[in-house]
Amino acid sequence: MRVVILSSSLYSETACAMAAGMAEAGHVPVGALSLRTLNYQTLVRKIGQWGIANAARYARRKLIGSNTAPAALHNPYLAPFLTNRGRLLKNLRVVGRLYEFPVGTCSNQNSSRAISQLRQWSPDAIVFAGGNILRQGVLVLPKLGVINIHLGFLPEIRGMSSPEWSLLQGVPVGITIHYMDSGIDTGRILLRREFPDTALCRSLEDLRNRLIAFGVRQLIEVLSDLDRSTISPHPQSQLDQDNQFFVMHERLRVVAAERLTASPTPAVGAEVA
Repeated sequence: MRVVILSSSLYSETACAMAAGMAEAGHVPVGALSLRTLNYQTLVRKIGQWGIANAARYARRKLIGSNTAPAALHNPYLAPFLTNRGRLLKNLRVVGRLYEFPVGTCSNQNSSRAISQLRQWSPDAIVFAGGNILRQGVLVLPKLGVINIHLGFLPEIRGMSSPEWSLLQGVPVGITIHYMDSGIDTGRILLRREFPDTALCRSLEDLRNRLIAFGVRQLIEVLSDLDRSTISPHPQSQLDQDNQFFVMHERLRVVAAERLTASPTPAVGAEVA
């Protein structure tokens, strides 16, 4: 199966982990297309998701990372994917050289230039690891569709800050792997899976980092199932109300953090189901 990765940055740890994990599982990407390191639209979206202070740290890390090797991973749970023979796979170009697939950059993933490059790679599926809001020209290009990892259950939790809103709404924390369409988190579902380690997380950042790594592992399974034709997407169920959530106020974020840390912590040595 021919798979392309779209990334918000050459230094996206999530995109690098996806590419390396896919390659190790026998699904070497046929290409990866990244936005240039610090993209305005990505930064605006991060401000909405994380707040100004955290988005500023993100921007600073990207700017520093473009010139020097990072001393440590921002998301330590991605280390199994991003460490190869003792060295850190610090960007997509390094991953591409290791697994022998091309990596390109663009200013907009919906541009005619980007679409032309994607057509040359002729993907069966595109894996979305961040970037622009995708338009129909990209969404309809791959034979199967564009695949996204959503850090919450769909359709219960759509939109931004999904782990936090899950905690506030009393919805189990989990991930949904789905095809993207023209709506916001409304596409057909390939997999929904509850996250088993919520009780181990001691902060919202820790929860998000663990969820991302969990989602990458599930994505690799889904790609294997698609390659074997043992999985089929299904439409999202209809809810009585629209559960699309937006930017979370800092006070609500504090409440979500309190609910997270109030979860019972498993005893040392206990197995988490």
